[in-house]
Amino acid sequence: MLWQRLITGPLLIALILGVVWFDASLDATLAERGLPQGLVLLGFASLLAVLIAREVAAFERAAGIAMPTAVAAVAALLGLFGTAGSAVLATPIASSGALATAMSLALLAGLFVMATHRNPKNALTLAGGALLAGVYGGVLLGFWMLVRLEHSPWMLVGAILTTKSCDIGAYFTGMSIGRNKMIPWLSPKKTWEGLAGGIATATLVGAGLAHFASTHAAGADQIPWWIGAIGGALAAVIGQAGDLAESAFKRDAGLKDSGAILPGMGGVLDVLDSPLFTGPMVYWLLRVAPHG
Repeated sequence: MLWQRLITGPLLIALILGVVWFDASLDATLAERGLPQGLVLLGFASLLAVLIAREVAAFERAAGIAMPTAVAAVAALLGLFGTAGSAVLATPIASSGALATAMSLALLAGLFVMATHRNPKNALTLAGGALLAGVYGGVLLGFWMLVRLEHSPWMLVGAILTTKSCDIGAYFTGMSIGRNKMIPWLSPKKTWEGLAGGIATATLVGAGLAHFASTHAAGADQIPWWIGAIGGALAAVIGQAGDLAESAFKRDAGLKDSGAILPGMGGVLDVLDSPLFTGPMVYWLLRVAPHG
């Protein structure tokens, strides 16, 4: 309901801004102690990983895959810590080994469920379900932690805001002039006009935030406006793909929302479906972008 969204939305924004501010305030202290930055955000991401895994497990059980929530949560945490932790290891070989080990353990977690049932039936789906939780709830979140290791947490806020601005632009454009259905068999309300409006909105927001960062931020957070514009356009397209992916999961499971933890909004995945998918793009774009 709208009134629930009007309450949940500001509270959620206040929570995120509080976590980001606290995380940023500890940068100097952590650096003095030789620790990587972003530990507060890592703790917050760990909570999100568990909540996402809980919803993924619910999808899978509704689709007939007997996935325990605990196993999905372990797989998601392995994906998150394997991705984020690999960045602080001394050599590229060790980093690759850490991530590969984490995902191998996630696979074994799915096979463990099969072993406890003492029945090889659905072994393939259980193994695949555990890997889905590991990637969806862990690795994709881990990309945002990789960004945090090289940038301030405000860069993450800007990237997520740019991604979500596509949803706002697409909604209002689709409502006003949307005529041509984009994928009616999966998401009947989405239109090509809405997608165009979402891309335009995210492009403008990305360019504007990048311009602001170029004059008010420091170091790696300074990026050209045109990088922000490219990132906004890419975030819009990739974010919509993330939204459609979650729609496919929900339709397969026969569920309307991923959960009910956020009144008026649904579950965690109903809010993070697009930012999760844009994480890898944001990471690589910032890696190749000129700074300063």
